[in-house]
Amino acid sequence: MPKTTIVIPTYNEVDNLPAIAADLWSLPIPDLKLLIVDDGSPDGTGELADEMAAHKPDRISVIHREGKLGLGTAYITGFKAALEDGAEIIGQMDADFSHSPEYIPGLIGLLEQADVAIGSRYVEGGRIDERWSAGRLLLSWFGNAYARTILRLPIQDTTGGFRFWRRETLAAMPLDRIRSNGYVFQVEMAYVAYKLGFNLVESPIYFVDRRIGESKMSLRIQIEAALRVWQVLFMHRSLTPSDRNI
Repeated sequence: MPKTTIVIPTYNEVDNLPAIAADLWSLPIPDLKLLIVDDGSPDGTGELADEMAAHKPDRISVIHREGKLGLGTAYITGFKAALEDGAEIIGQMDADFSHSPEYIPGLIGLLEQADVAIGSRYVEGGRIDERWSAGRLLLSWFGNAYARTILRLPIQDTTGGFRFWRRETLAAMPLDRIRSNGYVFQVEMAYVAYKLGFNLVESPIYFVDRRIGESKMSLRIQIEAALRVWQVLFMHRSLTPSDRNI
């Protein structure tokens, strides 16, 4: 089994972290490693992650950042650290159980033929928690359709953050050129991978609303993300497979 690391950004996830870690470690993936990137959580998430790492230093590591610096830079920091550590498969997911660990073996299996495997809410068989309001559903659907249309992306779930990457894919991407630091970060990463000629494959998931805590998504964040899609287009539209890092 390839060496697998899952990057999990955290901010105030002290109640979720032990449970999600236990579920991930129970998967049939030998030596699955977690990399927690904590943005100075005031609820003690970072300190708890350190305690977990002290007990399982080979299974979990922690990067501490001063303050809430954003989702995009958290993932880029985590991706670079995982690559440096020799990970062959690098995953990304939330700590709040909106991304169920049960899908991970299947997503990793897709990497035998694909460069990126995406847990998708919008392909056939994918679903979103029934507790979502009609307005929230419409906003999410529109955001995906908007980004997909402008960028001509061949995937349905452009904003989803449940993804697994082959090492070779992330290593070939110009991570220092990724500028988005909100939820449009997911769109930008997918667009850059697509422009570089990588194969993105989606697999249906049931997206569950977070069990504990409050959602960090807001209308303002989603509107800002929609506007930033144009910035992503202008920044990366000239990329071709020849621009891969070697």
